[in-house]
Amino acid sequence: MKVSYNWLKWYVPDMPDAEKVADAVIFHAFEVESVDPHGDDFILEIKTLPDRNHDCLSHMGIAKEISAILDIPYNDPTPQYKIPTTVPATVSIDIQTQACRRYMGRVVRGIKVGPSPEWVVKHLESIGQRSINNIVDATNLTMFNCGQPVHALDLGKMQGGIMVRDANAGEKITLLTGEEKELNDSMAIISDSTGNALAVAGVKGGKFAEVDTATTDIFLEVANFDPVSVRKTAKALNIQTDSTKRFENDLSPELASYAMRELSALLFEMFPDAVFEEIIDLYPNPQQPWTVMVDAEYINKQLGTDFSVDEIENVWKRLKFAYTKEGNTFTVTPPALRLDLTAKHDFVEEVGRIMGYDRVQAILPGKIFESKINEVFYKTLAVKKHFIDLGYSEVMTYTFRNKGHVELSKTASDKKFLRTNLKDGMEESLKSNTLNAPFLGIDTVKIFEIGTVFDKDGEHMHVAFNEKKQIMEMTLDEFCIKNNIAVGDSYDGLLGENTEESQKFVPWSVYPFMTRDVAVWTNGGEDKEKLYAILTGADLLISEPRLVDEFSKDGRTSYAYRLVFQSYGQTLTDEEIGKIMDGIYAKIAENKDWEVR
Repeated sequence: MKVSYNWLKWYVPDMPDAEKVADAVIFHAFEVESVDPHGDDFILEIKTLPDRNHDCLSHMGIAKEISAILDIPYNDPTPQYKIPTTVPATVSIDIQTQACRRYMGRVVRGIKVGPSPEWVVKHLESIGQRSINNIVDATNLTMFNCGQPVHALDLGKMQGGIMVRDANAGEKITLLTGEEKELNDSMAIISDSTGNALAVAGVKGGKFAEVDTATTDIFLEVANFDPVSVRKTAKALNIQTDSTKRFENDLSPELASYAMRELSALLFEMFPDAVFEEIIDLYPNPQQPWTVMVDAEYINKQLGTDFSVDEIENVWKRLKFAYTKEGNTFTVTPPALRLDLTAKHDFVEEVGRIMGYDRVQAILPGKIFESKINEVFYKTLAVKKHFIDLGYSEVMTYTFRNKGHVELSKTASDKKFLRTNLKDGMEESLKSNTLNAPFLGIDTVKIFEIGTVFDKDGEHMHVAFNEKKQIMEMTLDEFCIKNNIAVGDSYDGLLGENTEESQKFVPWSVYPFMTRDVAVWTNGGEDKEKLYAILTGADLLISEPRLVDEFSKDGRTSYAYRLVFQSYGQTLTDEEIGKIMDGIYAKIAENKDWEVR
């Protein structure tokens, strides 16, 4: 959100310079992405958090934060607002949807649409907003100032009163942008008494009652809508506005009355001769104040601090929290807009950030429990070491099968069950690895798996391994008993050599390998090592060259090697492997006594 430094000074006249303000916000509240000069102003790009958008996605909210963080006075402008005299209301309002939690409206007659005052234009342009006309600018200024979206409708284009209702399936509305949208019955809209759609509630205004240069009478709307309803509607219609951003993060219905007062005062300043009707306020279920009890001992224990009761009490004062104190215990009533403060741990965070986390000493906690060997983990490591020492390789087979005892509700139709054994997956893995073994230079396939199986009695750890073509399977405990594996006092010897290199994980490639055979006539003897050295230096070789054939004839010896190539970044092509082989052949040709068969 773009925030004007000069705008903030309306509320906090004693603020330090913009850079110091940015540092204070960064270390106590939110990330400040940039501080950029803008004429005689500075614009702060502040990244508010989702749980604070209901009170801080506005200049007023940020100003209150700065006042509390820096412990400097906050100037509430509300008492300075000029309140116009009113006449009885002439428009009715009817709420027919649960998506509307509060709806305030008032009629203002005798206005003249035109350019905004210079100070209004300056404020809006400073945060990247375009001035449209005095009425629209007044609504935008109110929203960016206090955080409450507001809307103005041309009263002369409306027929009858206001209805806040669910849309009819297939109902259409033309938005202010000229785009037509089709609605469904899960969306809330504003319409007049005859059914003309005026706006999508909390999302976007409609073209039907748009304020234009001919407008003389307007209807002001300040409402509060359910955040889930607004977000779903905005996503369904593919619309994202400053209004939806605020509503979908939940706004307190109490903010509406402040916004109506501010908007009315702004319009009264622009049009001192206009006629203001009484405010209509439908608020079926008013937001009730809530209290949270928290004591100094709990706060200090959670933070690891020794803040005094007076220091903690001063935090409540700086944040303008109502509270009572009894000994070391506070009963705090958060402001209506602070919907994020619902439990005592929330107040721990408030104390920590306002006091400054730099005051929390980095002290390691003492030993609070005795270490204990995890038997299942120990046995698993021991079994893995047992197999690896015997030359086995670990495999991980698929947990989902086409039959079993435990069925899943949402998965592939042929993989709806959790496996009841490891054997089925191991047989598939053994078959695949046996087929590939000759290409990878492996004489004997030896694999094992340790994993969870699921039967009617619950989950169990099993061990499966092959003895040639036969798959053996048993529980982890049975395997440990059979092989005399018992839980020891530590993991020493099971975790491998504790070196930097041994702790580096080398991933396997997800791309297919390619093989090439090369056979060369040599003079035997040392030529074998020389040829092996040439082949070993080839690019993309993933294993050592494997000697697959060797024989002698007429005083010469032929060596045939199989090379396996694989890339970590792509599927290899014959052309790429051809270039590598050409390089190998070129090096072989340097020895005049050798001949490629």
